[in-house]
Amino acid sequence: MPQGLNTAEHKKAFSIPAGPRHALPVILLLLLGFAAPLLAVIGFSLAPAKTFSLWQMPSLENYVAIFDSTNYISFLWSLTFAAMTVVILALVCYPVAVGLVRVFGRWAMVMSLLFTIPLFVSENVRLYGWVLFYIKNGVLLGTLKSLFGLTPESWLFTHGIVLFGMVYVYLPFMLFPMTLGVGMVPADTRNAAYDLGASRWQVFREVDLPLSMPGIMIGFLLTFVLAVGAIAEAKVLGGQRIIPVTHDIEISFTYAQNWPMGSALSVLLMLVVGALVLVVLRRFDLDTILGRK
Repeated sequence: MPQGLNTAEHKKAFSIPAGPRHALPVILLLLLGFAAPLLAVIGFSLAPAKTFSLWQMPSLENYVAIFDSTNYISFLWSLTFAAMTVVILALVCYPVAVGLVRVFGRWAMVMSLLFTIPLFVSENVRLYGWVLFYIKNGVLLGTLKSLFGLTPESWLFTHGIVLFGMVYVYLPFMLFPMTLGVGMVPADTRNAAYDLGASRWQVFREVDLPLSMPGIMIGFLLTFVLAVGAIAEAKVLGGQRIIPVTHDIEISFTYAQNWPMGSALSVLLMLVVGALVLVVLRRFDLDTILGRK
């Protein structure tokens, strides 16, 4: 009898708790689908140029080559366009978010659905629709020419149309977190500020903006991370006028067959974006953002 008890206690001591045991499939998925590829990319970034084996002497020559060549320009393009997209969407989406929360009332759900409808269509299909619309003698310019005799130049393959396309594609990813942030502002707090004699500008600056800032910052981060990795907008709408960093990464892994350079570009992009995200998140309490407090 004591021997049986010892065996049961021994099994209990070495058994996996229920929580980790149930999470094991997710852990394995993350290890195989996220951690392993990420470690492979980091390993290839330290390999000599144009090699296809991880078992090489580690070297930083790929990172040095990025700044010795013109690859850093693609980083500047991607970061600049992502930042401009965030700024424009912030100015556009905040009034819309306020309207969805405080103005539209029972129609707020219908308005939200209107903003989500484009997400049901492939991004490439939407962008090629833009090509047909804005190309010379296309839907817009062809109509202007036939009705009014105007012959403006095509708006395609310009910096402005690429930025406009990015604003259009990533608008929902800014709007909905911002709407959540605006909805976090208690109406009683705003009314109390008005009762104490505050003006609309003071209420916006001292109440609305600070209390809705967590949702706004989530929208900023989500939009920025997605916009930095944008490639379809530059390819379809910009032609070869704009070369984002994601295009250089694709070329390195495909046509150039230079996996170490593509990996170095990927790691550098992750480090830059990750550092920016961590700097921003350190200023906010995630428990408050997620509604745990």
